Amino acid sequence: MAIVTVVDLTAGPEVGFLPLVSLGPAFAGLIGTWRRTAVIGAVALLLCTALGIYDGLLDSRRGYTALASVGGVTAAGVTAAVMRGRREAELATMRSIAEVAQRVLLRPVPRTAGPLQVAVSYTSAVADARIGGDLYEVVASPHGVRVIVGDVQGKGLAAVESAAVVLGAFREAAHDEPDLLALGARLDRSVSRDLNSEKFVTAILAEVRPEEGRVVFLNYGHPPPMVLRRDGSADFPHPPSYALPLGLGTHGGNDPQPFRVDFTPGEQILLYTDGITEARDADGSFYPLGDRAALLRAADAQNALDLLHEDVTLHADGLQHDDAALLLLRYHAHAEATGAS
Repeated sequence: MAIVTVVDLTAGPEVGFLPLVSLGPAFAGLIGTWRRTAVIGAVALLLCTALGIYDGLLDSRRGYTALASVGGVTAAGVTAAVMRGRREAELATMRSIAEVAQRVLLRPVPRTAGPLQVAVSYTSAVADARIGGDLYEVVASPHGVRVIVGDVQGKGLAAVESAAVVLGAFREAAHDEPDLLALGARLDRSVSRDLNSEKFVTAILAEVRPEEGRVVFLNYGHPPPMVLRRDGSADFPHPPSYALPLGLGTHGGNDPQPFRVDFTPGEQILLYTDGITEARDADGSFYPLGDRAALLRAADAQNALDLLHEDVTLHADGLQHDDAALLLLRYHAHAEATGAS
């Protein structure tokens, strides 16, 4: 409006830029509240009247048309601002509800479980979403620390619904089932019952017993865990045979076979989804997780996992095409000494 005024005064009364004053309330309606739009519209009308008097156009058809234009644009801007405010309020309410639902579904895991330090990192492929088709949970049960990391087939809201089924079943069964095989069978039945036959979930279950120096895994068609030893080497232990993903147990195939891995103080276990290992760079190369294991040597477990996640993002040039979950279990190097003290 100030620019229009300067141009009008500079160009002289014979030109007349009065209708352009309506740009003020037009832009105000796009970004401001309806009250601010109304105030800007009132200022625009006063300015248009003053310029009309200066240009000698106020009593002419051009003057009346300019005033009508400013008034009409102001009314439209106020209406648009009111409607936009209502939509923003509804969106804010929906976002708050969605955030609560997301926190309930993927609630914070315990940062410590006995001598274990736990860290998680999650990225959804859906813009502005905190959760997607990947899932994780850590439960300190009477039978040991039980962990699940899984990947639901598909993306979006349907995948979130499937993830909720798996997590709900795991949280209940992790406390009730004394055997890891029984826990896996219960999850498979829940997924088969509650999801349609075309849905499945790859998952890896872990039962950690630090006092026994071991961890037991059950793998349902999921990428193998990475075990980072004290000497810096990384192992990817595979099961004797892979079972079908959860939800496909009724189709036959191999039964899941638990396998044990040594786990001693100073060592770490990383569970992840294929959104990590299948992240591609500009040349189409997959992310070399084993070669980047040194990133997990940082003093704090969460900082170490954040460094790894940032490296994956850099490798993929910031393009996230799939959900990605990381869960790190770190056995405190001084756990035994602390227990003795």
